[in-house]
Amino acid sequence: MDGLTPDSRKLFHRPKIVDIEQLKKKVDIAWHQTETQAEFSLLLLNLFRTALADGSDFIRKRFLSKNDGEEAVLAQAFLMDSLIKLAFETINTKLYRAPNPTQGEQICIVAVGGYGRGELAPYSDIDLLFLLPYKQTPHVEQVVEAILYLLWDMKLKVGHSTRSIEECMSQAKQDMTVRTAILESRYICGESDLMDTMILRFHKEIVRGTALEFVEAKLKESDDRHRQLGDSRYFIEPNVKDGKGGLRDLHKLFWIGKYVYETDNVSSLVNEGVLSVEEARRFAKAQKQLWTIRCHLHYLARREEDRLTVDHQSKIAGYLGYTDRSGNAAVERFMKHYYLTAKDVGDLTRIFCAAIEEEHQRKPRLNLSNPWRRTANLGDFELEGDRLNSRDDEVFEKDPVNLVRMFYIAQQNELEFHPNILRLATKNLSRIDKSLRNNTKANELFINILTSPKGPERILRRMNEAQVFGRFVPDFGRVVAQMQYDMYHVYTVDEHTIIMLGILFKIEKGELKEAVPIASSIIGKVISRRELYVAVLLHDIAKGKGGDHSVLGEKIARRLCPRFGMTVEETETVAWLVRWHLLMSYAAFKRDVNDPKTIQDFTSIVRSPERLRLLLVLTVADIRAVGPNVWTSWKGALLNDLYFLAEEALSGQSAETGQPIRTENVHSELRKELSDWDDARFQQYIEQGYSSYWLAYDVHTLARHAKLVQRANEKQTALTIDTLEDQSKGATDVTVYAADHPGLFSRIAGALASVGASVVDAKITTMRNGMALDTFWVQDSNGDVFKAVTRLCDAIRETLSGNLKLNQAIAKRPHNLPKRTLGMLVPSRVLIDNKASSTHTVIEVNGRDSPGLLHRLTHKLAQQNLQISSAKISTYGASIVDVFYVKDLFGLKLQNDLRLQSIKKVMLQELELDKEDTN
Repeated sequence: MDGLTPDSRKLFHRPKIVDIEQLKKKVDIAWHQTETQAEFSLLLLNLFRTALADGSDFIRKRFLSKNDGEEAVLAQAFLMDSLIKLAFETINTKLYRAPNPTQGEQICIVAVGGYGRGELAPYSDIDLLFLLPYKQTPHVEQVVEAILYLLWDMKLKVGHSTRSIEECMSQAKQDMTVRTAILESRYICGESDLMDTMILRFHKEIVRGTALEFVEAKLKESDDRHRQLGDSRYFIEPNVKDGKGGLRDLHKLFWIGKYVYETDNVSSLVNEGVLSVEEARRFAKAQKQLWTIRCHLHYLARREEDRLTVDHQSKIAGYLGYTDRSGNAAVERFMKHYYLTAKDVGDLTRIFCAAIEEEHQRKPRLNLSNPWRRTANLGDFELEGDRLNSRDDEVFEKDPVNLVRMFYIAQQNELEFHPNILRLATKNLSRIDKSLRNNTKANELFINILTSPKGPERILRRMNEAQVFGRFVPDFGRVVAQMQYDMYHVYTVDEHTIIMLGILFKIEKGELKEAVPIASSIIGKVISRRELYVAVLLHDIAKGKGGDHSVLGEKIARRLCPRFGMTVEETETVAWLVRWHLLMSYAAFKRDVNDPKTIQDFTSIVRSPERLRLLLVLTVADIRAVGPNVWTSWKGALLNDLYFLAEEALSGQSAETGQPIRTENVHSELRKELSDWDDARFQQYIEQGYSSYWLAYDVHTLARHAKLVQRANEKQTALTIDTLEDQSKGATDVTVYAADHPGLFSRIAGALASVGASVVDAKITTMRNGMALDTFWVQDSNGDVFKAVTRLCDAIRETLSGNLKLNQAIAKRPHNLPKRTLGMLVPSRVLIDNKASSTHTVIEVNGRDSPGLLHRLTHKLAQQNLQISSAKISTYGASIVDVFYVKDLFGLKLQNDLRLQSIKKVMLQELELDKEDTN
């Protein structure tokens, strides 16, 4: 297809879609065979339903055999045109025939919206305008209602409006939506003179002299839409219609092209000089690919569905012939091509809109009033308005370094690019060769872009979209459009990296002080600023290569850093950060930081306060760049706890040797908190707790526990529960004081699951008097404090008293993850580590998330006669990582290999059984 709108004349199989002459004959026969209007209307409906079903089925089967979405939407529009024409003719001449029709009873049926462009996806709405010369008459109302009811009875979704030409003009002046509807309107049937008059008046009264206004409105509308859906084209579940780089962005070109140039085909835009021949070819290719994907989505969902969800991605990949290749799954290859198509759409719309703006001398959309840049030495470049352009077409041929320099100049002067220079850069991409990659000046400019005080995110995204980034750093080019198929990472690897660089810059500028106060306060103390930015750039660069991307990434960093002009010392720092960029989140989220061995192992790798600061800032930026709502206050609190404990250890205070002193200090501070207690009561309480307990909590929490125990003793209650909504941590502290017995943890976890509370952390303390003091930190489904504490406490009481059937209660809870994730492969894995703690065996469980899984896993541990001392619960999209610190019934680590293997087998069986139940 070479046009912006499909041409129905290209359909060579129209009679197979709908044989309209045969259908007319059947309608005529029905008219003569029936005696009442009601009988005829019923027969008419059945005839139309059959024609619609047969035509739609033919289109679907042909589409599935050819994978041509453009032809399918064209055919669907043709089918609807044919049925609407016959419906109008039948109703207007048979059911509601006007004996002496006046001019005021003329009707023109006009297609608007996507249908107006001649494109109709299988389950999309049909938008109609009933155009009248004047106000609606009773006869016209009868005809319009009859047509609409027929279409509605056919189970079609029909949007409609009935307006006179004058009303259309009046509303178009005030409403851009109406203006756009008229712009993409198309005659179907009725009085064509009405349509001609409307279009003539539209161009004369509305369009003339308002091109700039319309372009501004459409671009703003586009920006607003992108913001609403998430301003990226690299989501793991993109919207192929309304998302960035989707069909709607191509429609934007249709609207602007038709409004400004009065054309609806690409070849005319080439003649106008707005698009090149190659760009027109890319446009047609992208449009065809997007329509094909959208049609597959509609047919798979059997309804209007425009989001490319994970469960549909693998199916569509198969339909389109993708297979696994070179370690890359078929679905990953398909999605990579989708993202590249979306990027192509972005390139085209940017070039197209920039050309329109340039021609109409549109004011810049950004505030670029920087006075010195107009007089700055731009070398081989020049300013055209507020856009950077080249002085001549040989700018990259004369000096290939200019392919990098253009981005540096645009960044320093806060400029956007002229469409000509973007086109020229695309033509000269082959000049980015080994010689340019090793050019000292080019690498200096690149590092200056990366570490600029202007911020790297905007310009690196432009550089990536222009394909210069991936060509200049081929290792980065390999992760462009690389999806992360886990429902945790929201963006492709390249987009995640660029977003992360932007977040790092915001932390440095103090723009995230409230959200990440510790990282914001220590970044100013960082000496290795340049190394930090380069490490962020390279931290995920080895993803998709197979193996541990941290280890492979370290090797890439050691190769690239010298090329970037970094010293041996700088290279070492970058390589270390890339190698260990997951270390801090691993220790904070999967290990007990109150276990001295955790801090000992962590600091043995970190070794210096500078590296600790670098690692915290990098980790915070990394998590925040994963996607919206992934960062939580709870994660921040865990990272901060680890940071301060490690900082203390690195300052010379050993966690092991300092334990008695720290315990004594805690007791001293706790005595102040409990100043109303007499010495005898305080000493008696102190003797109830083992030494590890006093270092597991802050003093305020210990005081709260003491008062909880006192209340329980005074009231002589078997079960006492205390809750605290901690906004700073984004979690609710639930502390349970009860007689200790096997399976207590599991039963409480089940009670929490039954009310929809997600456990993120837990500490289990057995006091010397045989009572358990168990603390659970829980969140709601949004990762925030759990507020329904009364219901939660009731569930715990009912469970521990035996009155609540946990399995039934949990089964009633809805799963937080959508059903579409069930098709995702989540491998089950159980790791048992006897080196992570000096006193406990650490069991790490990885598998698919499901309601009540923690309850079932801990029930299995209890059946194995294991005591759980603490637990770390993390959720990553569709998967969980649950870590348990356990001992045997004698309070010892598990040493017997056969027993360890038996425990591992039992836990794996539970995970696999749970996975089967979920599916």
